[in-house]
Amino acid sequence: MEQSGRCSFVLVGVGGQGILLASNIVAEVGLAAGYDVKKSEVHGMSQRGGSVASHVRWDRRQVFSPLVGHGEADVLLAFERMEALRFADFVRSGGTVVVNDMEIVPITVSAGDAVYPATAEVERAFAAVGARLIVVPGERLATEAGNVKAANVVLLGAISTLLPIDEELWWRCLAERIPNKLLELNHAAFAAGRAAVTAKAC
Repeated sequence: MEQSGRCSFVLVGVGGQGILLASNIVAEVGLAAGYDVKKSEVHGMSQRGGSVASHVRWDRRQVFSPLVGHGEADVLLAFERMEALRFADFVRSGGTVVVNDMEIVPITVSAGDAVYPATAEVERAFAAVGARLIVVPGERLATEAGNVKAANVVLLGAISTLLPIDEELWWRCLAERIPNKLLELNHAAFAAGRAAVTAKAC
């Protein structure tokens, strides 16, 4: 987050990965923390497994547009590796990229017309633009917590460590959107995401 109190997020992935919930939570946390917040709608063929993206901007002053420009994202949250590369030009130098260590192979790759990027290629791409890269095994941690579908909550736990916002506020915003019967599972997933980033920082 910039010293001015601004923070711009770009969340990217494939339809069905829970990006809408994640972007809503990021926006709601910002509002609860006293920021002015704007969020874009999720774009893309989300019902067909297509590429989707959402922009969220926080500022202590008024935010006039939700859209994050190229080279302006403080945090790029990618729900799978190819989407991380697809949106690499949005992250600013010195920004942070959190990538779910997952691959969803598109038709172009399965047809032999393209090659799915290896983790090393993702690492080189973000090193070249001076961004910090954090790779999180979202599906594995969510499965260990009780349900692979909670991978989006694992990733929210991961990015929550990057911002000067109390953990309890993040969880309170999450809990308002999660059915009571799933609270324990999702709390474990959120904690696992936080722990994964803390471990990498040690």
